[in-house]
Order: sequence, then C-alpha cells, then structure tokens
Amino acid sequence: MAKDPLQPQKCAELLSALAAPERLKIVRFLSDGPRCVSDIADMLRVPAVNVSHHLNVLKQAGLIRGKKAGRFVHYGLTPGVLEGAVAAGVPREALNLGCCRLELPPSPNGCDTGGAK
Repeated sequence: MAKDPLQPQKCAELLSALAAPERLKIVRFLSDGPRCVSDIADMLRVPAVNVSHHLNVLKQAGLIRGKKAGRFVHYGLTPGVLEGAVAAGVPREALNLGCCRLELPPSPNGCDTGGAK
C-alpha cells in the first residue's frame, strides 16, 4: 500500500498542538525570532509559569525548539517551519505543516497585545 502523502496522523497532531489561541500567538510571536519565557509571558499577559505548558506542547509537536543560554532558554521556531513555505512562494507568515499551510496575520506593532480571541 502506498504511503498517504497527507500523513493524517501527523497532521492531526500538529493541528492539535496549534488548537489553543495562546499557542498560535506564541508561534506568531516567535516568527520574528527566538524569545525567552519572560518575553512570551509578557506578550500573553500571563505568569511565566503558565507559558511552560504551551511551550512543551509546541516542542513535542516539533514546531519549536529551545536553546539554553546561561540561565535562560530561548525558544524559536524549528528550522523549516517557515522557510519551506517562503521557498514555495507563500507569505512569510505561513506555517508549512506539510499536510497544510496555516497563514498567520501579522500582529499589530510586532506583538499581540490583545487577549485570547
């Protein structure tokens, strides 16, 4: 049997990881470059401890990765998450999930200052 190019199981896992408004905001925020937890918490207007769950879900899905720098961890998008879409002529704000493309509108003033929608 031929392998399904859609990879429905993997696609469902990625979409599930992005199902929370906070995680979509984090991905959009990280599209401008790596950030530490306190930056992400400030953007979401939540305590830093609340951010760790969302970061873990995104990390487990392979959408982000963390790099330790001293006592801080800087989180950024996994290489290829945006670059593959850009190479295909898709706007930079699009996530290439392989099974589908998710376009994220730019946030006002480079960060999202609004609450969850």
